[in-house]
Amino acid sequence: MLSPETVHKELTVGQVAARSGVAVTALHFYETKGLIKSNRNAGNQRRYPREVLRRVALIKVAQRLGIPLAEIGQALRSLPDHRAPTAADWKRLSEQWSHELDERIKQLTLMRDRLNGCIGCGCLSMEACPLRNQGDQLGERGPGAQLLETN
Repeated sequence: MLSPETVHKELTVGQVAARSGVAVTALHFYETKGLIKSNRNAGNQRRYPREVLRRVALIKVAQRLGIPLAEIGQALRSLPDHRAPTAADWKRLSEQWSHELDERIKQLTLMRDRLNGCIGCGCLSMEACPLRNQGDQLGERGPGAQLLETN
C-alpha cells in the first residue's frame, strides 16, 4: 500500500515525460505557454504535481483533434489548478469544441469535393481556382502577393 507521502509526491520532468509519452522539450514548451505548471525544488529543478499527467493527456487528445494550443490553454485556464481534469470537465470542453470540429469537417469535405473537380484541370489559377483563391476574396486588396485566409 502506498503511503500518503508517496501518493502526493511530485514528479520530475523525466518521470512526466516517461509516463505521458511526451518529450521533455514538449513539456517545457507547454509550461512556457501556460498549459501546465511546475514547482521548483531547493535545487531549482522542476517538480510537477501528479495532476499534470491528466492535463498532458487532455492536451494531446485536443491536439489530435486539431484544436489550436491557444484554445487548449484557454480551456485549461477554466479548470482549477489543484486537481486533475475530470470526465465532467472533458465533457464540457468537448462540447465547446464540437461545433468548431463540425464546421472544420464541413469545410474539409467541401474542399475534398472541389479537389476532385480540379484533378482534370490542375490550373490552380490565381483568378479562377476555387481552391487557390475561393471567390477571389483577395482581389479587392490590390495587386501583388496576398496572404490567403483559411476561412
